[in-house]
Amino acid sequence: MKLPRSQLEGGLRMDAEYYQQEYLEVIENLNTLGAVSIREVAVNPKRKFQPQKSEIFQYIEISEVDLSTGEYNKLEILGESAPDRAQWIVQLGDIVISTVRPIRNAVSLITEDSKNLVCSSGFAVLKAEKVEPEYLFVYLKSRPIVELLDRKTTATMYPAVTVDDILNTKIYLGDENFREEIKGKVIEAQNELEYSKSLYSQAENLLLEELGLKDFKVEDYLSYIVNLSEVKSTHRADAEYFQPKYDKLISKIKNQNAKMLGDLTSMKKGIEPGGDVYQDGGKLFIRVSSVSKQGLIDKDQKYLSNELYQNLKNNFEPEIGEILLTKDATPGIAYVLKEKVEGVVSSGIMRLKLKEDVESEYLSLCINSVIGKMQIERDSGGSIIEHWKPEQIKNLQIPILSKSVQQKIADLVQKSHKARKKANELLEAAKKTIEIAIENNKK
Repeated sequence: MKLPRSQLEGGLRMDAEYYQQEYLEVIENLNTLGAVSIREVAVNPKRKFQPQKSEIFQYIEISEVDLSTGEYNKLEILGESAPDRAQWIVQLGDIVISTVRPIRNAVSLITEDSKNLVCSSGFAVLKAEKVEPEYLFVYLKSRPIVELLDRKTTATMYPAVTVDDILNTKIYLGDENFREEIKGKVIEAQNELEYSKSLYSQAENLLLEELGLKDFKVEDYLSYIVNLSEVKSTHRADAEYFQPKYDKLISKIKNQNAKMLGDLTSMKKGIEPGGDVYQDGGKLFIRVSSVSKQGLIDKDQKYLSNELYQNLKNNFEPEIGEILLTKDATPGIAYVLKEKVEGVVSSGIMRLKLKEDVESEYLSLCINSVIGKMQIERDSGGSIIEHWKPEQIKNLQIPILSKSVQQKIADLVQKSHKARKKANELLEAAKKTIEIAIENNKK
């Protein structure tokens, strides 16, 4: 392929991959559409964070961003423990976008007004000034723009883009009606996500109310007495295991005809084929980081070749209706699979199939709630557990409420998942609208 000198970027990049035809076509289409540089409609505010030793701040790390919805989890950190990467203060309406490119599409719209919200230095922070922040958020998540930014990392040792790379990227603005259409979809999606969270919270509250745990207070005792026979029978000698709070919880659960998880389900572990077989595309490899209580999420996703998938799928592909339960790294996250997935499950995940007449969404919620979390905490001795043993999983106590209450709880959870699915569809529709406009080269 021959290129005119005008298309060579000042000799800064001479590698052929940088000038692939698909990249040049996107750039040509954007120029034809009258696109402008992002720096003409947004700025990088550079609000430097100075941690105070005794103050708690909320921290957003790249790994805590849902690549599908842009939602983010916040970690609460004391100033004296602030990581070096806690660099930038973010505010309501800001957009944060990952500059570390192996994690593609990590873009979030900040939807809260918080004084102590800080993001990692692995993000570039943008403040929209002459464009709707909702539009800029979706634009940066659209496929052509993700690919143009990925292009900037080609042939580099450390795959990252700079803030200038982002600010120099062209943005197609369309007319006001076009942007308002996109903005409307984003706002509706955000409302659906909030509704989803509200429904899930209602389900949790109903569960705890039925168990008499609504106002359950977790208190650590400084001293308590344990019989030697208990130490011998449990094969545990660590003080944390015998904290009275756990016995109080188990007592509440057992009042509701509790059964062990191993009696309610059959269990099957996934497989670890080895990091050397991971690919950037292909069939899904479902890792612990892929599982949340809301569903399968896109977090630095890995893939397997079709050939390897064909060899493994009979034993390790999950089925609709199974509960995926994490047992390693972040154990105790449960999700009922609702749609067919072409992929295999990693060894850090257990596949649970119901053996008894219990609502699967109810069972999943029990595991995700304080009921499951405290039992996992007890198994770990109060520390962060890296591996939850299959025998411990089987012994997890599950309260069996009446079928009618189980159904009410399951209905709330299902409605929560439907709202989340609708939010995803709205965001995908917004992205698709932008992508079609760019690819078809139509104003």
